[in-house]
Amino acid sequence: MTGRTLSDVVVVDAVRTPSGRGKPEGSLAGVHPVDLLSQTIETLLGRSPALDPGTVDDVMVGCVSQVGEQSATPGRMAWLGAGLPPHVPATTIDRKCGSSQQAVHFAAQAIASGQADVVVAGGVESMSRVVMGSARMGADPYGARVAERFAPGLVSQGVAAELVAARWKLSRAELDEYAARSHELAAAAQDSGAFDREVIAIATPEGRAERDETIRRGTTAERLAGLRAVFETPELAARFPEIDWSVTAGNSSQITDGASALLLMSRERAERLGLTPRARIHSMAVVGDDPLLMLTGPIPATHKVLARSGLSVRDLDHVELNEAFASVPLAWLAEFDVDPARVNPRGGAIALGHALGASGARLMTTLLHALEDNDQRLGLQLMCEAGGMANATIIERL
Repeated sequence: MTGRTLSDVVVVDAVRTPSGRGKPEGSLAGVHPVDLLSQTIETLLGRSPALDPGTVDDVMVGCVSQVGEQSATPGRMAWLGAGLPPHVPATTIDRKCGSSQQAVHFAAQAIASGQADVVVAGGVESMSRVVMGSARMGADPYGARVAERFAPGLVSQGVAAELVAARWKLSRAELDEYAARSHELAAAAQDSGAFDREVIAIATPEGRAERDETIRRGTTAERLAGLRAVFETPELAARFPEIDWSVTAGNSSQITDGASALLLMSRERAERLGLTPRARIHSMAVVGDDPLLMLTGPIPATHKVLARSGLSVRDLDHVELNEAFASVPLAWLAEFDVDPARVNPRGGAIALGHALGASGARLMTTLLHALEDNDQRLGLQLMCEAGGMANATIIERL
């Protein structure tokens, strides 16, 4: 027995690529996803020269569309592509949008249990090169028993976002105002240099990509109001008369390319190597929720992780909640007495994009750096996930 607990798991470093716009104009669209992740891992480890890469116990990588260029255990291929020791294994994790957050959870569990001392946890998704949904293209992913239980059928995430907006009585104006806020905050963070420490440069066929490309400066709610709702059909309108059909491309997360990675280890190993832990994993939770509403999981996940941690929402300095759609954070804010200024204060996926498998680690990377920059202590990360699931993680800056 090691005598370790979750509090002995520390984050030594965390990095992310820029958020690349989807093709054809995105600078990361010309980079193979394995090469994108390989450069990310190489840079991460290069920042801790005291660590022998051969002592890494595992590489855990989130990736949603595990087909085509992302089908050959991308973490393993990325590790090999970086010229790192071949005896280090890797695995691929799919918990949909929370895949790389789950990678961090699995890494923390392995370290806390004594089964590992050092783990690289991260994620990758090249949505330009591996189209979202391509893993199930032309196939029925549900089967007869799910179809029977949830007749007349489950819906897409976009329709679920509409159902959430209807349930919490969120207007089109509120969705668009929130979306404009995301771009405004992300632009301010970029201009102030707030992203400089977390974003690494990526070599591309056209040169170096160094800055997020997805932020739309000057976005206003008035301009967003001109966009059409994209998920309405006559059949769905008849089935869900309560929906006002307000979800647009402008108040939804962007399709992007990206990767992110964290270096986790036991506090003892970090101290032995002379590395300074930047945060510890305080508490973790994962839940399932209504698969039709689908995107409401962060609400029960928050209750569960707070109960485990002994904390209240008043103790949280910063909340990173994935902006899959504007209705997701707005519904969460309606349920918790939290100052909106503490939620995604550097913008979210509406402005910074949602590279599916990479997003969990991306949010944690941003959360860590923001806690440091603002001399804050506790941060909560939340991710809604397809199928009605959610991960929640509380980290404590050290």
